[in-house]
Amino acid sequence: MKPTPEPEEVYSIPVEYRKMENMHILFWLIKDISWCMVWKPLGLLMILPTLGIAVVICWRTRTIKSELAHNLAIVFWITANSYWMISEFMGFDTLLIGHTIEGKHLAIVPFLIGLLILAYYYLVQKPREENQEQVSTL
Repeated sequence: MKPTPEPEEVYSIPVEYRKMENMHILFWLIKDISWCMVWKPLGLLMILPTLGIAVVICWRTRTIKSELAHNLAIVFWITANSYWMISEFMGFDTLLIGHTIEGKHLAIVPFLIGLLILAYYYLVQKPREENQEQVSTL
């Protein structure tokens, strides 16, 4: 007789949160379309709701480590993206600030912070969680 498989853990999102996440995607797309079309006022205006909702989503998922890590990476991605857009809109994207570093290249800082958060999660936090699960099921 085959052993009964353990039930999978279910992650559910309240409808109110899901609606906010969907609105977040809409704002993000409007921001990036505005960047692409060089609609400066709208692009700049859309930074606040796009980043603001991303921060709220982080706050709401703060107790779920995997969700928090990914949502924080999104916050830093939007931050880097917004900085890059601003650098182009304001004309300092190609301004040399170092030997070969231009203004837009500073966007790498928040991009790397997001990447480091995910690296920490996958290389440190997740293995710890998996070890704790194995110990608790023994």
